[in-house]
Amino acid sequence: MERWIGKVALVTGASAGIGAATVEILVKEGLTVVGVARRVEKVQEIGEKVEGAKGKLYARKCDVSKEEEILETFAWIKENLGGVDVLVNNAGILKPETLSGGSTDGFRHMLEVNVLGVAVATREAVQSMKERNFDGHIININSILGHYINVPADFYNIYPASKYAVTAMTETVRKELILAKSKIKITSISPGLVSTELFASAQDRLGREWDTSGIESQPILNSEDVANAIVYVLGTPPHVQVCELLIRPVGETIV
Repeated sequence: MERWIGKVALVTGASAGIGAATVEILVKEGLTVVGVARRVEKVQEIGEKVEGAKGKLYARKCDVSKEEEILETFAWIKENLGGVDVLVNNAGILKPETLSGGSTDGFRHMLEVNVLGVAVATREAVQSMKERNFDGHIININSILGHYINVPADFYNIYPASKYAVTAMTETVRKELILAKSKIKITSISPGLVSTELFASAQDRLGREWDTSGIESQPILNSEDVANAIVYVLGTPPHVQVCELLIRPVGETIV
């Protein structure tokens, strides 16, 4: 990780869960981290925890469903920090409804955050890296649901479809970078069940109780497990690229 000390990492969805754990560990590893989220005050609280660490944290407000806010974030980083060297596309949402009975607004919002937000941020990061001739790294936080649908459930909605899109986008960009003879890396990290705020925030959006007992009874990963995986893929030698990393808790049986 020594070659990343002082480099700039942009982490989306940095206010909680995997994003918060990633911000914390990257700052401790010596990176300059821009943590963005709608709840910017939560990212600022992380800053208090990492005071005195090798790296530095900048908390910025950004809703990745709004392209103009993503572009403003990249412009701020270019002006103040030079550019983005590492991008962690972590922001994601789940609206627990059936696909066959869900709302169009719900479909649209998930696509805006989980797919379009990733696409726009990836485009801007690649452009930033190419402008400076820097071999950076893009990491997409995907999901097991981006590869196969597990147990029957009435709350997946288009979440798996959005994660399948992340799988396809990751490989598409990898092939584009090959054609461009670029050494920029891109990685998809697909965890199984992770103890994050995803289900709680989804339940808030639903406005009623929903049965997650089949999930909650399963072994589960911590956010730090995924953050450690990010450090692992970043720490590979320049000639090594982890294209896809699938992480599951020991004993998980839902697939």
